[in-house]
Amino acid sequence: MTPTFPLSAIQGQPQLVQALLLAAIEPALGGVLIQGPRGTAKSTAARALADVLAPAPFVTLPLGASIEHVVGSLDLSKALAGSEVAFAPGLLAKAHGGVLYVDEINLLPDAIVDVLLDVAASGINRVERDGISHSHAARFVLIGTMNPEEGALRPQLLDRLGLCVQLANAQDPRLRSAIVKARLRFDLDPAGFLQDHAQEQARTAERLRQARARCADAGQLLWSDAVHEEVARQCIEAQVDGLRADLVMLRAARALAAWEGCDAITEHHVAEVTPLVLLHRAGEPQRQAPPAPASAPSPSSAPVPGPQARFSSTANFHQNNAATHSQEQPPLDWGEPQPVASAPVDAQQADALALAALEALAAKKPAPPARSADASGAPPRPGATGRSVLDGERTRKPCASHGAALPRRHA
Repeated sequence: MTPTFPLSAIQGQPQLVQALLLAAIEPALGGVLIQGPRGTAKSTAARALADVLAPAPFVTLPLGASIEHVVGSLDLSKALAGSEVAFAPGLLAKAHGGVLYVDEINLLPDAIVDVLLDVAASGINRVERDGISHSHAARFVLIGTMNPEEGALRPQLLDRLGLCVQLANAQDPRLRSAIVKARLRFDLDPAGFLQDHAQEQARTAERLRQARARCADAGQLLWSDAVHEEVARQCIEAQVDGLRADLVMLRAARALAAWEGCDAITEHHVAEVTPLVLLHRAGEPQRQAPPAPASAPSPSSAPVPGPQARFSSTANFHQNNAATHSQEQPPLDWGEPQPVASAPVDAQQADALALAALEALAAKKPAPPARSADASGAPPRPGATGRSVLDGERTRKPCASHGAALPRRHA
């Protein structure tokens, strides 16, 4: 069996250890999302939590798993052998009572993530597919890790994950060297390293067991009105959507009070768990407009609000809007007829320009078509001359005897 790095030996990540313990104390929180770069003890802490919960299974969900592999499906071997409809358990059933670890949860299909979050919150896996109807208990601590640089989860899925921890690389040289020394000691002598932390591991496991028992008792650690009001105030200030954040914060505060062995939940517990609950749910903070330079004159005595400012009434909105855009308004005489300057023109020069314009216009006007006449001066007969009926442009030529005297016939 591969030895597991002890939870009590993890250094530099107190928020991560606290979030994992709270999720183990109260499974209804819905799991923990761990964000951070590679090499920040994400998978090490997840396996260490399963070791503290021992005997508890540690199940890893691969990225290529299908929905049948996760929730379970029809047992085909029994169905083909004896015509028996039986259920084949999936990874959710195997993780019951332990830890379900999902590395790069942001790369899983949304359908599988939806199922994981539903089961993690309810503790029951219901399967209605492949001609079977089956349900079984599936209480586990869901731990999902992701690197924000490789993609993000949808806001609907983020909201359903109970707690969130943002990890960063250790920048203190002493802390960084202490982490490396502990890992090197564990790799060189796992048995000796585990022996050095055996007593602290035992105390952590016993303390965790007692806290889980207190949280399971509905008669202990009830929320007071002051705690409810503090939770509501924190969620309102963070501008979260819905009430899931309020429920998660109350449950996390209760789990922390159980872990610390307190007799009641106080506002101190709420303040401790607030960053874990609101890190992935808080809305975008309002950005204030930069102050105007001192040299620029203000268009109004009131300060100009920034683009993200909020106005309390319609009157204030129009007043501030007018102050903001006063420099962009057109001049007062915009649209009025303006006088046009003119110079005196000589009368003879004007007559010459008018005559030249008339001659140019007459030159462009087409001349009328010419009409021929016979020797007597009478207009031509129809058909003898003029335009062709077919094309309207070609002119018929008169015959050779046209206009000559005809011989007189004798009786």
